[in-house]
Amino acid sequence: MPVSISLRLPKTVHEQLQEIAEESDRTKSYLIRKAIERYLEEYADYRIALDRLHDKDDEIISAKELRKRLASKD
Repeated sequence: MPVSISLRLPKTVHEQLQEIAEESDRTKSYLIRKAIERYLEEYADYRIALDRLHDKDDEIISAKELRKRLASKD
């Protein structure tokens, strides 16, 4: 079930949001929701990468080695 929140935006950000909403024929709420969803997805990926980076048991390989391993799976 959707919930409502309120936030304050700087005037310039609101103006940019309004302009994009008009150009894309979308509501400001839609654009804000999509931006938050994308941020949360990116943040989840960031956390996974950070956790793997700190995992001492996770092998770190070079880009060259990665390409070699991927090519051998084909």
